[in-house]
Amino acid sequence: MPLRNHHHHHCHISYLTLTFRRCFATKYSGRVVNEADNGRSFAVEVESPALQTDIRGYVLPRRELICKISQILHSPKSATSDPFLDLTEYLQTLAITPTPSEVSEILKTIRSPSKALSFFRFCASSIPNYCHDFFTYNRILLIMSKASSFSDSHRLDVVRSVVDEMSRLGVKGSISTVNILIGIFEGTELERCLDLVKKWDLRLNCYTYKCLLQAYLRSNCSNEAFEVYVEMRKRGYKLDIFAYNMLLDSLDKYGKVDKAYKVYADMKGKHCEPDEYTYTIMIRMTGKVRKPEGSLSLFHEMLTKGCAPNLYAYNTLIQALAKNRMVDKAIHIFSKMVDNNCCPNEFTYSVLLNVLVAEGKLGKLDEVVEISKDFMNKSVYAYLVKTLTKLGHANEAHRLFCNMWNLHDKGDKDAYMSMIESLCNAGKTTEALELLSKVQEKGISSDTIMYNLVFSALGKLKQIFHLQDLYEKMKKGGPSPDIYTYNILISSFGRSGSVDEAVKVFEELENSDCKPDIISYNSLINCLGKNGDVDEAHMRFKEMQEKGLNPDVVTFSTLIECFGKTEKVDMACRLFDEMLAEGCSPNIVTYNILLDCLEKCGKTAEAVDLYAKLKQQGLTPDSITYTVLDRLQSGSHRKTRVRRQSPITGWVVSPLR
Repeated sequence: MPLRNHHHHHCHISYLTLTFRRCFATKYSGRVVNEADNGRSFAVEVESPALQTDIRGYVLPRRELICKISQILHSPKSATSDPFLDLTEYLQTLAITPTPSEVSEILKTIRSPSKALSFFRFCASSIPNYCHDFFTYNRILLIMSKASSFSDSHRLDVVRSVVDEMSRLGVKGSISTVNILIGIFEGTELERCLDLVKKWDLRLNCYTYKCLLQAYLRSNCSNEAFEVYVEMRKRGYKLDIFAYNMLLDSLDKYGKVDKAYKVYADMKGKHCEPDEYTYTIMIRMTGKVRKPEGSLSLFHEMLTKGCAPNLYAYNTLIQALAKNRMVDKAIHIFSKMVDNNCCPNEFTYSVLLNVLVAEGKLGKLDEVVEISKDFMNKSVYAYLVKTLTKLGHANEAHRLFCNMWNLHDKGDKDAYMSMIESLCNAGKTTEALELLSKVQEKGISSDTIMYNLVFSALGKLKQIFHLQDLYEKMKKGGPSPDIYTYNILISSFGRSGSVDEAVKVFEELENSDCKPDIISYNSLINCLGKNGDVDEAHMRFKEMQEKGLNPDVVTFSTLIECFGKTEKVDMACRLFDEMLAEGCSPNIVTYNILLDCLEKCGKTAEAVDLYAKLKQQGLTPDSITYTVLDRLQSGSHRKTRVRRQSPITGWVVSPLR
């Protein structure tokens, strides 16, 4: 039945069909005030319904109205329909003004925080004679406190604007308002919440104090949190176990041991029994302050009280004992942990490993492994192997690795990688080659990284026969070489003086799916130049420029040194000038190379000028620089010199960056 609103709520109805009825949110009564002669239309004066109230006089929410408005708001927005326009038309048609309690109930039904905020704004701006009260303000603040779809900054801006609006309109909040705001704000803005308590003439209750305590703890303000706790004690309020644990954890975190002991004593005096988390916090704290006996006492008290230690509790106690170098007691607790069927994790083993290494008792690792044999799977072995390798104990890592090899049909790739790396670092290339050849027996496919580790170790030790043999095996049945493989091989062959092999590998690189990079060219130029073929090295230098690769400080420094060694000092100087023109800044090693070259050739004046440039560039001379300067001053132009190995002037390229 379409109705149009008039001043006296007259409704003109063009026709009436008894079988049609539209359901409104509220029942209306009215009387006919005018009827057409033909009886086909009449006007009805509608009386505003009386709103029902409870025994305290508060208006009861109209459930039908709440449902209808919620239904409108939940309808999807389309090109022809907008929920807020539909709601405006609905309310204007019936001349209805929702009450704040009804608006609060409607807000509860809206899942989208942004739509809830829009409806909240709509009520204040578009519904005549409507004003929010602290109930609706509390409702929207509560919604904003959980609005995870909003960014933190946006959410806080909305909350601040709502609070400012309350102040501007003179709406006094309740203590619930303050509690909600405390849950939202952090840090300095908590003082604003306390200012509102004074402004609105409110009294903090027990829940407010708890909210404030937790807010300060979230903001890492342990001093302020402790002050709130002291105030609560004065007022006779009690904390629950969760709040006590939060406070103890914060005090421990910031080293406030005396305050933590006081809170712990108060906790037990207030008949709030500590739980496993409480004991764990206290065990951790006593361990930090070097009171391991206190940690053990707390642990035994924990057991006496019937609390079952969890993994975190055991780890905390073991760590406390380890920090105080109590190896045997740490292992004893570890055995109790295993006896109670609590599975150790990587942290447990790392704590034990570190203390065993620190105390020189790595031999007790076998005891640890034996104790936890029921939990020793390949992942645990892999972790121990990797950790021992990182700690520099290759022999222990290898022995443990062999145990894993014998006990498990399937291997762990990370463990194998760590073992190969450990063997290579220790120079045990024979064992590394053997392991690389056997990894497939344990269901692990060897990859390029494994090969590169072994190639690098063989190259450093100049074991060229094994290097060539492994490279041939890789090409026949192994993984495809990558750019790092080629760079390692070129550098390794160059280091051993195998120029032809280095050039051959470089040509293979050019014909592969990989393409030479700066490191590839640097390795080849280094190889050619250091083995006497400076002209070919210079040609490769030009070639890399033609291919669009910009030489770096390593390239220039290497070639300058090569020219210097063959007494082509003019070429070295021209290359240095080209380096500057290209915008490549020389480092102290570059200057040392050229200074040495000029000094050998007796070009003292040029050497002095170059030293002045070095100082102008802001570089700091090193021992090599001063050695060359001493020779300049003494006038001794030696053809040979002794100097330390340099990362640039020695074998310059490290293919694995």
